[in-house]
Amino acid sequence: MLELSREFLFPQTGITISSPIPAYFLTAFKDGATLFLYGENQMSSSMSEQTVVDIESYPKQSTRGSKIEGYRYTSKEFFEEEWESMWTKVWLLLGRESELPEPGDWQMEPIGSEEILMVRQGDGGVKAFYNVCQHRGNPLVEEDKGHVRRFVCKYHSWAFMPDGELNFAPDKEDFPEGNPCGKVRLEELRCETFAGFVWVNMDPDCISLRDYLGPIWDEWHSRDIHMWKRTMANTMWLPCNWKVVLDNFNESYHVPTVHMGATTETNRKEIRGHINTYFKETRFDLSDEGHNRMIMEGGYGVGSTDQEGNILEPLASQLRYWNINPDEFKGRPEDTRQAIQKAKRRFGPERGFTHYDRIPDQQFTDAFHYTLFPNFAVSLWSDGFHFLRARPHRSDPEQCLFDNWWYGSPAAIESGVERGPFDRGVDVEKQMLTFGEDSIGLAIEQDVAVFVTQQRGFRSRGFKGVYLSSQEARIRRYHEMIDDYIDGRKPG
Repeated sequence: MLELSREFLFPQTGITISSPIPAYFLTAFKDGATLFLYGENQMSSSMSEQTVVDIESYPKQSTRGSKIEGYRYTSKEFFEEEWESMWTKVWLLLGRESELPEPGDWQMEPIGSEEILMVRQGDGGVKAFYNVCQHRGNPLVEEDKGHVRRFVCKYHSWAFMPDGELNFAPDKEDFPEGNPCGKVRLEELRCETFAGFVWVNMDPDCISLRDYLGPIWDEWHSRDIHMWKRTMANTMWLPCNWKVVLDNFNESYHVPTVHMGATTETNRKEIRGHINTYFKETRFDLSDEGHNRMIMEGGYGVGSTDQEGNILEPLASQLRYWNINPDEFKGRPEDTRQAIQKAKRRFGPERGFTHYDRIPDQQFTDAFHYTLFPNFAVSLWSDGFHFLRARPHRSDPEQCLFDNWWYGSPAAIESGVERGPFDRGVDVEKQMLTFGEDSIGLAIEQDVAVFVTQQRGFRSRGFKGVYLSSQEARIRRYHEMIDDYIDGRKPG
């Protein structure tokens, strides 16, 4: 990675950098001009009036080297410790705000041993409640979603308003403690909305969502993600622990082998596809809050051309959409990266990509992969949001509920040329699929196959614990965060 030497001068701005910093992610500001330097001879400028998000360095973090053994994925006792000490203390992404357009609209989401209702209120806000009647503990709803004037329990007809207030109880004069109406409410959870999603926390004394997300908040806030539409929604119960899923999305070490067919003779640096997976050219960041970020350069090398060097689809169509002639890049597809960045900066806003004024050039082409503690991973592209979530089973540590969803910006959906499955329409309904019968998605299906076999391996007495590379440090940090919660050392 290129580093700027001492007293490096940006001639366009007069700004002097007095200490070595990675030029790959440097952002300099002066008089409304923004420069982004991403490597040797890769510089572009923008004169946007709006503030572009700063891709700044995360704080230096280290891991303790704690051992990660198979019992963490199979033990019922450890599973229950996680639930009581960690899951009930963290912010959880529950659902999409757009799925509740009208007051009285509700959606129920399972998370471990709980079922949680999110309900649109009359004032436009969203509240979250445990799905349980306060009379005798019967669940209020059995369906996944609906619309109500009141939630009516099917056991004794107790009726609760969308704001949680008990509105009706039969024979109200027969209660020694007095009429329960006006006294009893549904049990409410802390609930906030961000990036178009509904987030909840079971801990009434928790820190704010913004504080919990840390740097993620600012990086996502620069986008119009709340306006993006869901174009794919596949959900499936998997026969593996939820951490198997998150471990996978906390490293890219597996990508050349699982997704690109690498062998021991393969030069892993040359396996690029649409992203560069080589660890020495990948950035890994750990936040104080327990989340992490991986940035992989968008690469259009192997797989983007035929044997004669001609640009293949879908890259060719993407280039044409941005007024770039694919023939000009015959034999050098890697040069399309900078060309696309410049074209998106120039033409994006006028074509409806309004958020382009607030993101750096690098995000026009590169993969920004975030893993939010404890159970949510996302690959964030310029116009695509690949949503990956694992939720624990109610009682079985060797099962989890897995979501493989995609969101796209309105302009990307309309153009049909940006990354992601944007040809299936907008606001698609969730599909509940069956493991062993249905495919949850082409690339992700390859991951799922390994999830299942890995879970079997964790049960072997021959497995003595993981042996991690430095590029897999995010896995170790993740498990250390779980231990911190169990030991009473939660952040904040």
